[in-house]
Amino acid sequence: MDYVSALLPPVVMAIAFTAVIVTMIKSQGGANKAKEDAAVDAVLKSAESARQEPKAHGV
Repeated sequence: MDYVSALLPPVVMAIAFTAVIVTMIKSQGGANKAKEDAAVDAVLKSAESARQEPKAHGV
């Protein structure tokens, strides 16, 4: 029975890892893709506008 207790944790971790990867692959694209792309575009736009704002002092 020692071999069962030795093999159980790696098997459970392999199943959990596979489930995480499958979930990540399934969640890409579709309706979620448009929402994620819009969120990323908004963050990039705000970061770019903050970078391009003129400084009040200096040059």
